[in-house]
Amino acid sequence: MQYLKRFEPLFLFLVVVGALNWGMIGFFHTNVVADIFSNGTVRDVIYAVVGVCGLLMIPRLLDWMGMHLGTGEHTRPHGA
Repeated sequence: MQYLKRFEPLFLFLVVVGALNWGMIGFFHTNVVADIFSNGTVRDVIYAVVGVCGLLMIPRLLDWMGMHLGTGEHTRPHGA
């Protein structure tokens, strides 16, 4: 699982891109991914990759929040 940590910046980048796309849909009713990649298959692959990256970032989010998977422990975040 340690090797996945090397890719976290890429995962985070793709999650942010996905969030920005949803923001564009919400505010301006335009889907940037659909506008750039009109092919349904390519679009579906992009959405799937962004979704998987979001799932892979969940442990990092829980760690940042002070929750540890599998231990049942909660710790206070730094500075709290």
